[in-house]
Amino acid sequence: MAKSTKESKAPQADLDSLYELDTVQQPQFEKGQYREYLLTSTPEYITKARTVSGKEYALLAILFAAGLYVRLQNLSHPNSVVFDEVHFGGFAKKYINGAFFMDVHPPLAKLLFAAVGSIAGFKGDFDFAHIGDVFPATVPYVLMRAFPAVLGLGTVFLCYLTLRSSGVRPIVAFTTAGALLVENSFVTISRYILLDSPLMFFIAAAIYAFKKFEVQQAFTFNYFRLLLLCSLALGMAFSSKWVGLFTIAWVGVCCVGHMWFLIGDLSVSPKAVWKHAVARASFLLGVPVILYLFVFSIHFNVLSNDGDGSAFMTSGFRAGLTGSLVPRQTTSQVGYGSLISIRHVNTRGGYLHSHNHMYPTGSKQQQITLYPHLDTNNEWLIEPYNRSIPDEFVQLKDGDKVRLVHVNSKRRLHSHDEKPPVSERDWQKEVSCYGYEGFGGDANDDWIFEVVKHKTKGVAQKEIRAIDTIFRLRHAMTGHYLFSSEVKLPSWGFEQQEVTAAGQGARPLTHWYIETNNADQRLPAEKREVARYKPLSFLEKFIESHKTMWKINQGLTSHHNWQSSPQDWPLLLRGINYWGKNHTQVYFLGNPLVWWSASAALVAFIIHVGISILKWQTGKQIAQSKDVFHFNYQMLSYFLGWFIHYAPFFIMGRQLFLHHYLPSQYFAILGLGHLFELFVSNSFLGRKGANLLVAYLGGAVTIYLYFSPLIYGSQWTKGQCKSTKWVSSWDYDCNTFLENSAQYSSLKSSVAQSTLSNPLTVVVNEAKETPRAVKQEAQKEQHELLAETFEAPPPPETHKGPLPDFLREDEEAPVGELADEATENKGKPQAVPEDPAPSEGDESGVVAEDAVVENVVVEEAVAN
Repeated sequence: MAKSTKESKAPQADLDSLYELDTVQQPQFEKGQYREYLLTSTPEYITKARTVSGKEYALLAILFAAGLYVRLQNLSHPNSVVFDEVHFGGFAKKYINGAFFMDVHPPLAKLLFAAVGSIAGFKGDFDFAHIGDVFPATVPYVLMRAFPAVLGLGTVFLCYLTLRSSGVRPIVAFTTAGALLVENSFVTISRYILLDSPLMFFIAAAIYAFKKFEVQQAFTFNYFRLLLLCSLALGMAFSSKWVGLFTIAWVGVCCVGHMWFLIGDLSVSPKAVWKHAVARASFLLGVPVILYLFVFSIHFNVLSNDGDGSAFMTSGFRAGLTGSLVPRQTTSQVGYGSLISIRHVNTRGGYLHSHNHMYPTGSKQQQITLYPHLDTNNEWLIEPYNRSIPDEFVQLKDGDKVRLVHVNSKRRLHSHDEKPPVSERDWQKEVSCYGYEGFGGDANDDWIFEVVKHKTKGVAQKEIRAIDTIFRLRHAMTGHYLFSSEVKLPSWGFEQQEVTAAGQGARPLTHWYIETNNADQRLPAEKREVARYKPLSFLEKFIESHKTMWKINQGLTSHHNWQSSPQDWPLLLRGINYWGKNHTQVYFLGNPLVWWSASAALVAFIIHVGISILKWQTGKQIAQSKDVFHFNYQMLSYFLGWFIHYAPFFIMGRQLFLHHYLPSQYFAILGLGHLFELFVSNSFLGRKGANLLVAYLGGAVTIYLYFSPLIYGSQWTKGQCKSTKWVSSWDYDCNTFLENSAQYSSLKSSVAQSTLSNPLTVVVNEAKETPRAVKQEAQKEQHELLAETFEAPPPPETHKGPLPDFLREDEEAPVGELADEATENKGKPQAVPEDPAPSEGDESGVVAEDAVVENVVVEEAVAN
């Protein structure tokens, strides 16, 4: 009987130990010769108390079992592309095929998705072209989605371990991790091929390793092991998204705080302080940088073939890609009679270009633009300004005056006192092509080569050499220089880049070089020298790609249907529509109870700090309790993490979305755990504290289930949907859903057939089409007018080489400058296509994130 009683009390004793475990030390102060100081060393019993014990395995088992259900259930639905899977699934395909692409995010998470897909048998034979495209059997999308789902479950465990390491008792850590487990936004983001789940896992791993590192004995094996693990996690977060830089900054701020207290601890020698500083700086800065560089080296090695994204890179970069149309070499010497193409140096606009279309204003002469692809309309013949081309080869030199004849139209590069077609600055003048049959040109056709000495080396400083000479073209009559910036012409100019003659402006925008050069027979073969792009080093590729990434990211300013403002995020005022079909919907939204309580914890901390400062100012003692002192320290740490990951978005001009707040929300949830810890540590609550924790977790689970149809895209009725509209700005469409469950049953027989015959195409992937909803009507009118005004463009055979995949005739061509419609259209100027109408059963209006910079089509995403 006694034995039975003892066994019945054992579980209760274990529960008591998990609830009442003391993990907080009393701050220890020592008196020095001149002042009192705080001891910074952590007692071993505290390190042990903050380590997971065998008694906690039952709690972890519950989290694991529940996590399998919450995070991994029914990953096969939807069986079609969801939101930004358009981009990141497409990038996985490109990695598998080795086709170069350009994205605003670092490569690691995308490489991992590609690796999972490749291991699972994906051959890169599906494009992820549009939201709602049904996956064929050859795409292992379930396993590719299982990867972020497992990482999402891992983030829950890291939350538990982090709170335990930062001094929270097991029951409180379990409650907080459980709340994160059923946080709807974290569940949604971990079910699809998106970067956010890997990013959050790496950030959570870095936070855990750092918090565990804080309570280790100085310079022990665990001290260095956890410092290394934290550094690796920081590097992986940084290598997945640049948001990882904010996490590195948070760790850096925390380390500065540590060093402040170490310096103030008179028991720590100056030598030890320096050892701490060197160890932290070398690990926490050196390892992430090395890992980041290593990931990019893999990225460049894998993407060895030419692809759609190479249009954003310089010709020197593109020349190193297999299958690139950029010439590997050309004749170096340039003379009169040479047939050349001229490339702009400081923008990605491409080659000096003309086509048989006129400006609608100004001189109404033939257009001059920049065009990014190889084309015979990029070819120019160099002739003397005052005589015919000599029979023998004459080397062109710095200061020579020439005329440039457009080969296809026989007109000459020309400038005069006319305003440019788009730019309205007084110091810019129109550049055109002018002339007619038998006309020998005039003085406004004269241009002078001026070599840019500081960017040119050797003999190329005196002689005009292909590739090697950087030069400016000065208009002889006006003194203005041939100039181009990022300004695009309207639809009548096919949205190609404007070229003008400028008397002012940024000097680098007047820099050009010759890429291809055919010196004809005037230069004997034995005297010809070869010019070629030198292979770029890894560092040169790295720098160029980052300049392009930054430029693209800064240009993601076009309006997006589901973007939101940072001030809305802590209040959860708006979500994101991810997918919709067959009267079901996936809508990204947080768990209101968890989300708002985490935000409330931050507000409570700010109020607490304000009151404490006022009390301290009046001479009262503050934070005398060890629990309050510990709460202040830990909560300040997590508050700083929240702020560092949140505040920068207020100064960003790009598209922003609710999921950009997830790193800050994770820090807020960790802070919420410490608020719970402070709450239950008050002795007057007794066992009631545990009951309140159970009630909170039960409420979080209930709300998760209440909103779960928006996570899993499952059946819902209009009435159930409308009952969840707690905030008027939650804009998921309840009219999407049917009136009752019986109506869903009647749809089952038709869903499979409609899925195959009419896949969701509510929105064309913005990686393949320039958004233009706002300008659509105006552009349509312009095209109708142009169809009557200008002659039909020449046939497409003038284009050299195959078109990029996204410009082939079986797909909708973008209006952006990637297609020279002056040479690619067959009949008349292309009319602006209407936005695709939703198909039957499509109620979502979903739009993929991340697309355009300055009307240049971008392969991605990003916020993200």
